Amino acid sequence: MDPAAETPPTASTSLRELLMALGDSLVELQAAPAGLDVEIRGVALLDPEDPPATQPGELVLVIGARGRAAYPALRAAGRDGAAGVVVRLDGPGQAAALSETAAEAGVALLSLRGEARWEQVNALARAALDDAPPGHPAGEADEGDLFSLAQTIAILTSGIVSIEDAANRVLAYSRSTDSDEIDDLRRRSILGWQGPEAYLAKLREWGVFQHLHSSDEVISIDSHPELGIRRRLAVAIRSGDRQLGTIWVQEGSTPLSERSGQALLGAARVAALHLVRRRRELSEDLTFTRTLLAGLLEGNTGPQPLATHLGFDATRPAAVLGFSYGTAEVVAAPELTHTEVTNLVSVHIAARHRSALVTQVDPRIYVLLPQLPRSIDIDTLRGWGKEITDAARRHLGLPLRGSVGCVVSGLGDVPESRREADRILDAMLGADVPTAVAALPDIQAEVLVSEVLTLLSVHTEIRDPRLTALVAHDSRHQGRLAETLLTYLNSLGDVRAAAAQLHVHPNTLRYRLRRAEELTGLDLSRPDQRLLAMLQLRLPPAT
Repeated sequence: MDPAAETPPTASTSLRELLMALGDSLVELQAAPAGLDVEIRGVALLDPEDPPATQPGELVLVIGARGRAAYPALRAAGRDGAAGVVVRLDGPGQAAALSETAAEAGVALLSLRGEARWEQVNALARAALDDAPPGHPAGEADEGDLFSLAQTIAILTSGIVSIEDAANRVLAYSRSTDSDEIDDLRRRSILGWQGPEAYLAKLREWGVFQHLHSSDEVISIDSHPELGIRRRLAVAIRSGDRQLGTIWVQEGSTPLSERSGQALLGAARVAALHLVRRRRELSEDLTFTRTLLAGLLEGNTGPQPLATHLGFDATRPAAVLGFSYGTAEVVAAPELTHTEVTNLVSVHIAARHRSALVTQVDPRIYVLLPQLPRSIDIDTLRGWGKEITDAARRHLGLPLRGSVGCVVSGLGDVPESRREADRILDAMLGADVPTAVAALPDIQAEVLVSEVLTLLSVHTEIRDPRLTALVAHDSRHQGRLAETLLTYLNSLGDVRAAAAQLHVHPNTLRYRLRRAEELTGLDLSRPDQRLLAMLQLRLPPAT
């Protein structure tokens, strides 16, 4: 261990905050047996020639060992109370075994990504620690600070304080020892964590919200005993031109202090700092959640990080819904359209399943449904998907296609459900499917044919060169021989049906079939040749 590389434990940060600071381009979380709020108080470099020893709360960068060679460092980290270990994996098979060892040791495990360099991780980790105030974890929530601020305002104003966000949701409030001081508006707001609509309507009628929206000045609202409302002051919490929330001060059994207005103006500026930081951290938390979700869907990250982060039960059933735009024109639509679709999916699925998570992996949108009831069935999930595609067509005019991945036994098998959802969407985009939302049993044949066509597309050596020549002949001569042959085969050899579909005379169709056989040497009386032609002629001409 290099003593000069250790960071003095004057500041700390959480594993969650550190992962946000490092970013998913540098490291990937493999295991967090103690959760994401574990405290990191220092960074240390472990050289392969040094004995594997660590200090409590350290993040240990194992710079000289890959894969299995990192086992001693992991065990030492657990023994000495280190917070986490960063290693470089030696191949894809190492992650599971190292994660198991990390879980046994009770220490977080991070792996270095691709071409990421140890110097980058070291510098950013130390910078994250340097930015954290001494003795104050960077990941600590704002709510405690807001409650403390509310109590301070109450002392300065001799009133009863509540702090709300822009949607009139109560974020914090001051303590009151005398329940008789609290009026009905305050009581209902605190109990419901939101102002009652009837009272909010009165405030709108009196122009209170209009004033708060447009002014930084404190507004006074007279008492209304008939409504159970005592006198109160209010001031907007602002950041630039944006209103972030409101501070309300209700008069209790004693009058508000003379300098209450001045105190509120100062408090609003302090509260703005808290709410700006709160918004930033919520945004960072959302980004972090999406990173963990994408890693789980792709099979790059195990279930534990997401389950720990959001408090999910990883052993309960889960499933993935997939959504894809029906046309290439929609895929190329403005970013606003994609955002609207994602928001629509989020709103509709949240009404059906509280724990649902939505993310976009261009150009598809995925919904993870964790913690499903064990009695859930595919029909129910298909119905949820149908509600979303119907809403997209009705409200946005967009043709969404949806797929229902298999229900799996736990979060660890989510990649299997995502793969099935993708298989279904792939088939739906290339076939005439009569439904907007499908599960695998609905279109099993279409899915399998789609995958056979993918094989033919990739492996040109298993194509019939005669059919390739027929398609090339049509391309050179603007002919329709390949199209005619495929239509005839799809019509099970019914000449009149195929001719009607192509809008030609049956004799014209028979001539084209003979011409195709002459040019290629195909014998359409042989079942194998007909079967291969039906498949290969479905490939796009460019392939």
